[in-house]
Amino acid sequence: MMDEVADGVWVRQSEWVRSNAVVVRGDEGLVLVDPGISGDDLVELADDVDALGIPVVAGFSTHLHWDHLLWHARFGDVPRFARAASAEAVGAVRGRAQEMATQSASGIPLDLIGLLTSIPEDGGPVPGELVEHDAHAIGHAALLLADRGVLVAGDMLSDLLVPMLDPRRSGQLDAYDTALDLLAGAARHVSVMVPGHGAVARGADVAARLAADRAYVAALRRGDEPLDARLEQEWLTGPHRANVDLVRADLG
Repeated sequence: MMDEVADGVWVRQSEWVRSNAVVVRGDEGLVLVDPGISGDDLVELADDVDALGIPVVAGFSTHLHWDHLLWHARFGDVPRFARAASAEAVGAVRGRAQEMATQSASGIPLDLIGLLTSIPEDGGPVPGELVEHDAHAIGHAALLLADRGVLVAGDMLSDLLVPMLDPRRSGQLDAYDTALDLLAGAARHVSVMVPGHGAVARGADVAARLAADRAYVAALRRGDEPLDARLEQEWLTGPHRANVDLVRADLG
């Protein structure tokens, strides 16, 4: 079931890593941001969208990781946008994304994964403003809906996940610092922030999420073990150690 977190902005959370699908009402119709995850989730999201009685006019992927590249035929044959960097790179990762989807959840329409096109300069039917950066994944973008007071953050600012550096590229600490500065600027215009995974943040919790991610990244840069409650989840030990190893290799 979807939760309306602001005027014309709905969120539906999947059990899989508490992934958030976001539905945004624009001037032309609905835009689906990062819909997912399982086949059942996608069908239930389609039911919720149908109940709104507003046509879907586009999709938007915040970045090119597999769980942000999903779609269902019931959403319609509409453009699915992403930043140009993501749209240009997705062909090289689409096969791997399909493999990961198969391994991670059931019923996902594999043939519809990653069919992206570059978002037009004026945004087309996608409302708001993109906050563009390259932390976590090349071509990452948050969606700032300043008129609704909402920031759709992609895989940033989660209460569940620590920052996860892109292992394929160097300079990720600097990329995160830049991204967090940009997101902090965007956050001045909002009271609601929707992460890709985890709970929606409201009010002062938005700044707290920014502070937590900044502290984690700063600890990695210093070579210290972060004091971060998110790391109490045993399953994050591996990703955290991967971050540490990447930073050590990057900084020498």
